[in-house]
Amino acid sequence: MNARTPALAGTEASTSLFAVEGLRCAGCIAKLENGLAGVAGVHAARVNFTTRRVSIAHDAGLDADALQAAIAQLGFTAEPFRGEASNPVDPESRTLLKALGVAGFAAINIMLLSVSVWSGAEGSVRSLFHWLSAAIALPAIAYAGRPFFTSAWGALRVGRTNMDVPISIGVVLTCGVSLYETIIHGPHAYFDGATMLLFFLLAGRFLDSAMRARATDSVAALLRQSAPGGHVLAKDGSTSWRAAAELAPGMRLLVASGERFAADGIVESGTSSVDRALITGENAPVAVAPSDTVLAGTINLDAPLTVRITAAEADTVIADIARMMTSATQAKSLYVRVADRAARLYAPAVHSLAALSFLGWMLAGAGWHESLLIAVAVLIITCPCALGLAVPISQVVASGALMRVGVLIKDGSALERLATVDAVLLDKTGTLTLGRPIPVGTLPLGALERAAARALAQASRHPLARALAAALTAEGIVAAPVSDLDEQPGLGISGIIDGQPARLGRPDWVGAAASGDTLLTAFRLGDAPVRLLAFHDGLRPDAPAVIARLAALGLPATILSGDRPQAVASIAGALGIAAHAELQPGDKLARINSLQAQGRHVLMVGDGLNDGPALKAAHVSMAPSSASDVGKTAADLIFLGDRLMPVAQAITVARRTMAVVRQNFVLAIGYNVLAVPLAIGGQVTPLVAALAMSGSSLIVVANALRLRTAARSKTL
Repeated sequence: MNARTPALAGTEASTSLFAVEGLRCAGCIAKLENGLAGVAGVHAARVNFTTRRVSIAHDAGLDADALQAAIAQLGFTAEPFRGEASNPVDPESRTLLKALGVAGFAAINIMLLSVSVWSGAEGSVRSLFHWLSAAIALPAIAYAGRPFFTSAWGALRVGRTNMDVPISIGVVLTCGVSLYETIIHGPHAYFDGATMLLFFLLAGRFLDSAMRARATDSVAALLRQSAPGGHVLAKDGSTSWRAAAELAPGMRLLVASGERFAADGIVESGTSSVDRALITGENAPVAVAPSDTVLAGTINLDAPLTVRITAAEADTVIADIARMMTSATQAKSLYVRVADRAARLYAPAVHSLAALSFLGWMLAGAGWHESLLIAVAVLIITCPCALGLAVPISQVVASGALMRVGVLIKDGSALERLATVDAVLLDKTGTLTLGRPIPVGTLPLGALERAAARALAQASRHPLARALAAALTAEGIVAAPVSDLDEQPGLGISGIIDGQPARLGRPDWVGAAASGDTLLTAFRLGDAPVRLLAFHDGLRPDAPAVIARLAALGLPATILSGDRPQAVASIAGALGIAAHAELQPGDKLARINSLQAQGRHVLMVGDGLNDGPALKAAHVSMAPSSASDVGKTAADLIFLGDRLMPVAQAITVARRTMAVVRQNFVLAIGYNVLAVPLAIGGQVTPLVAALAMSGSSLIVVANALRLRTAARSKTL
């Protein structure tokens, strides 16, 4: 993808986006960004580690081929990024899962064969089991080791190293030594250690990849909310369908009832009501008439409209929100994990230890065979399996614990970030409230009126009509027969019931005094008095308790809402917290950026498209399961049901999870402090090294399993 950007230093500039393979750690990010910054004509490069993409600002004369070649010279494979992939399955996770299955199958079978060797099998029987192990291990390692071998070769080919280089060297040397031992009918072969090593490494990498992949499709989900095109009205009155990319300012669109607007524009003719929940997050429809503005992605509810386009495709409000979300994701990608920072020093340190061990034992008089085995043992025993599993295994166990209480984690790193939050921002509609209108008290309707009201309500698309129909259905009311149904855009619906005229809609249209309350409708049957039906979007039942719980955790809460000041003030007063009303998506984003500029770590909880940029920009974010597709994909965590308490539970679990992660780091480092000297001293064979490495991983896993009950703490 290539986009024209403002000129830098008087030179016309462009921005190109590339999908990059081979990004593994913080060292890879620094290598790519710093390397590209040194390319003539490149002004800046920013790596998005979450999406595995790099954005490059460069002179307009520098083409994509030259940039792609520059990336290749740095040891990475890249392709121009031209849009969101249509395949929702992450290819990297799929590849790692297949490799994990092959490695696991091979490790189990080779371990079974090794039992006989450990039990004292000798001579031809031992050689047979070694050859059988080789027959299983060599093709399995060749297949399952490809993620590491490919990455290592790509780094070495351009004269650099990464953490996959020592892993690959250790596996290859172990296989080579084992094959040599098998050919000469030696007593030891270490195919079991090599396959087990790959299995644990692949397990950690798959967990990290699978969690990361879930967080990359927010913008795609957002853009899917836009209409693919619309019917353009010609001067002679004819219409033709045009794709969204073909629309341009000045064109006139004919938008039917129930259709989404394909572009931003001004209403030229017609009156209707528009569902703007996608943009504002509020469920009350907005009446529109000539000269009013409508936005792409919102829905025309009642009647056809003729709209003159003012902004199309990349210039619409929804496209601006998508760009804000992309920018927010880019900033979040700079979050570097402790394990990645440690891994930056891993490869050179391990290479040096193994080489020094080999040379030292050669100088001490040991043969090349024994010296090589000791070097291999050092490579294997220093494998960062436990270190690599310290974070993802804790995340997986904590994710399972939270899932049992109704919290789904989409991005594993969210727990790391959630543990450090010191401020909570909450949307109102659909977050603090249930996001669906419900009648206030008992409906003031008689038996016949109830049946008549349901007949009209179920025939309308209006949100309040749907809420009324749902409430009457829950009471078991059967709709009365109705004829001559007629729905007036922005006013209401009428019909003939039992020979009497009936109306349901705006109070002034039905015959009552006008009211500015958008959650008030009226009903009248025949000559009976007008019945005013009030609705409200009720608080989640445990919202006050959650606000109190957050305060006990040292987390002040604030409401950020696009709704009217009166509606927001009533909710804020009931909860005793600060609030800001009538905020657009950019306003919410600006407030989060302001807090984060002060060093605050913000948790954003929201549900609508208008919350999308804020959800992506926040240090960490949550959304209810009732949220829009964009809200759910932009958020790091999703909570189910009508309870808000999962927000507080997730924070508590996150803090405990990070405590366990720190313990796991101590265990992993302690293992290396004890095991590495033994390996260098020649006291550990490659098989024992693999078992010790696996044992350290199991200890880390066992420690993480203590998180299984963290979400059900009695303090909640």
